[in-house]
Amino acid sequence: MTHPAAANPVRARDLRVPFDGTPGPHNAITDVPGLEVGFVTLSHDEPAVARTGVTAILPRGRDKAGLPCAAGVAVLNGNGELTGRSWIEESGQLQAPIAITNSHAVGAVHRGVDQWMAEHHPTVAAAWMLPVVGETWDGYLNSINADTVHPEHAIAALDKAATGPVAEGNVGGGTGMNCYGFKGGTGTASRIVRTADRDYTVGVLLQANFGSRHELKVAGRPLGRESLAPNPMESSGWFAEEAGVGHAAVPGAGSVIVIVATDVPLLPDQCRALARRVPLGLARTGTTASHFSGDIFLAFSTANEGALTSRMGTATGMTEQIETLAWGGIDPFYAATVEAVEEAVINALVAATDTVGRKGHASFALPHDEVRAAFGN
Repeated sequence: MTHPAAANPVRARDLRVPFDGTPGPHNAITDVPGLEVGFVTLSHDEPAVARTGVTAILPRGRDKAGLPCAAGVAVLNGNGELTGRSWIEESGQLQAPIAITNSHAVGAVHRGVDQWMAEHHPTVAAAWMLPVVGETWDGYLNSINADTVHPEHAIAALDKAATGPVAEGNVGGGTGMNCYGFKGGTGTASRIVRTADRDYTVGVLLQANFGSRHELKVAGRPLGRESLAPNPMESSGWFAEEAGVGHAAVPGAGSVIVIVATDVPLLPDQCRALARRVPLGLARTGTTASHFSGDIFLAFSTANEGALTSRMGTATGMTEQIETLAWGGIDPFYAATVEAVEEAVINALVAATDTVGRKGHASFALPHDEVRAAFGN
């Protein structure tokens, strides 16, 4: 199954933004073989204003959704949620689909993933399962307490999961998000790592909802400070008015969920090491990680299919063998992670479009002409 073409085909490289590294054929997380991504986007004004949705990731595709992957988690700032994290930290493996949504829809999406697995992989679901659901806050544009995201939206996002090009910007869980005082959302990128005997892929998908306007740098250029685009989220005083308090929204408050996937064989500790490199890519775009930001990162490897068995009732003393990358060869994968994260953030900003949400709140996209001018085209 081929993923539908991106809703907005303009990406950062189209605006001549220079990036390090070699991208895969789609420059997306779906360049990792077998990985599928699906979206449900909710954008309507009745009965409540919705600017939200669900993003779904199937690490091995729908037919192998119950097979574990080596995995690791890292946190930069902890004002956020990623369900299933405790078991990943305990066992070093991921055994369920991944979904990303808004902060108040985690429960509904978690239930939807449960139901989807019960239908498509009943043996796995009947035994035991801990879905992974991440979130970022979209309450500036979205009626976050209106219960607009339901389990069936998570099911639909999983049903739509496919390979190929991935839509970015105002799609899926990223629909109502803001980044660096601009419209934010979903972004993705990939890198090819060439070793002595073969090529491997590192892919990133993220939900960008972090950073303050003055921080943004694009390939080192301070485009946030230089931009003429309006910035009502940080300057309008909407938070003080709605909350009845004497201060505005804290610039930089927000979150980012980053998923790193690769087909290189890794141990769980090596996956955690990749996840710990995500902040270096984010920092290239300017963020200093706000106290009120939830910055949580998950990395996994799709290699060693059929290994990492963790079934209840298996024989005592059972052993297995897995292939793993030598630690001495991991540095190029660190670099690939950092490079792909940086580009995925800028892709999210470039793909996003101006949006008006609840109570007339507006969020403006990073102007393409400002990016073009910065890089001489």
